[in-house]
Amino acid sequence: MAFIEPVTLVGQHLVLEPLQPDHHDAIVNAAADGELWKLWYTSVPSPERTSAWIDAAAAMREQNGTLAFAVRATDTGAIVGSTRFCNVDAANRRLEIGYTWYAKRVQRTALNTECKLMMLTHAFEKLSCIAVEFRTHWLNQQSRAAIARLGAKQDGILRNHQRMPDGSLRDTVVFSIIDSEWPAVKRHLQYQLER
Repeated sequence: MAFIEPVTLVGQHLVLEPLQPDHHDAIVNAAADGELWKLWYTSVPSPERTSAWIDAAAAMREQNGTLAFAVRATDTGAIVGSTRFCNVDAANRRLEIGYTWYAKRVQRTALNTECKLMMLTHAFEKLSCIAVEFRTHWLNQQSRAAIARLGAKQDGILRNHQRMPDGSLRDTVVFSIIDSEWPAVKRHLQYQLER
């Protein structure tokens, strides 16, 4: 049995459903809202790369237990982004929440807060994780601020950690939430949603 089995997570503002090839056109439409693939420090697929991006997510599922989701807004039924459980370390009960992006129209809304609450709840309360990581590019200030707002703590910076598609080297900022912090982080996220 895999550490992370495919699962659909349902909230008030969104549904996280396992990413499938039939999400292709909806992913293209979501990424087009803001032309998100032009943000060179992200992994948002361009229209012509979306099929390969979905295939790569499926390969990551087979190779190391990653689970990619399409993010569906409940108010419109539209796919508005994607996120994943990735860098899975089942033996040490750790994983990362990453590859997250949203259509411009839903950025800075309750959607991301609820998405992270749902994923963290699943990780800590269903999978019994001892730590959940978040990683982002050093230059992605918006992402770094959003991760800190969740209640994650910065662990450090991995210098020259990855080669980007354009050949540049990425310094990766690593954040985490550990299991002993989860009750306070959960209450904080619930409070944010109630506001």
